[in-house]
Amino acid sequence: MGSVDPDEVKRFDRLAATWWDDEGPMRALHAMNPARLRWIMDEVAAHFGRDRGERQLLDGLAALDIGCGGGLLSEPLARLGAAVTGIDPAKQNIAVARGHGESSGFALDYRVASLDDVATTGEAFDLVFAMEVVEHVPDVAAFIDACARVTKPGGLVLLSTLNRTLRAFTLAIVGAEYVLGWLPRGTHRWEKFVTPDELEAHAEAAGLESHEARGLVFDPLGWEWRLSRDTGVNYVLAAAKPPRESGESGSPPVQGVDHGR
Repeated sequence: MGSVDPDEVKRFDRLAATWWDDEGPMRALHAMNPARLRWIMDEVAAHFGRDRGERQLLDGLAALDIGCGGGLLSEPLARLGAAVTGIDPAKQNIAVARGHGESSGFALDYRVASLDDVATTGEAFDLVFAMEVVEHVPDVAAFIDACARVTKPGGLVLLSTLNRTLRAFTLAIVGAEYVLGWLPRGTHRWEKFVTPDELEAHAEAAGLESHEARGLVFDPLGWEWRLSRDTGVNYVLAAAKPPRESGESGSPPVQGVDHGR
């Protein structure tokens, strides 16, 4: 299947208890979240014609968080008003996500499932997120195609991943994993990194319309990430699914997700 590497699932299952420790193995993701959310809010506001300053910017939108882990992104999306479904094939990740969500007062739909599982249900979402997931899947083309299939017409796919450059190998693997110990060794494999051009090509092959890729650059002194034009290491990419034209023939629309909101 295109979305699951069993070895990756086992490794993240072992790390499940550390998701909400902002000084533990996931601290880089904790630091990255504010920049990712700023980018998400910009993209959503522009795509759906909403006011960027709205507290409930995602209200009324169904969101799928693929590879949700412990819920680091799912919870902020729910706080912004989205009806969030978080999926992860690692059982312990979902157990942690459910427990933290309940203690935080969020009603999220967490499932032990892969993207392939969801794609077979007929569900579709306004927003589909695969943040720091693409570099862990065995078949990127099949994965992006499945992302497109679970996105409603007029919806948005939002991706973040690592570029396959020598600088990314030096910083994200040698530096972050082996020298500084910011990430567990073996978290990333350079040959599975994807260039922006490759990711855009996969998105277009899946019928999506790519936006311009943006870089995410880390400042180790301030321990924070910022958006940049430099896509040499980490980058984000949004891709829109064209709206269904009035009177278009073909199969009926995929049923959306109803979380009682």
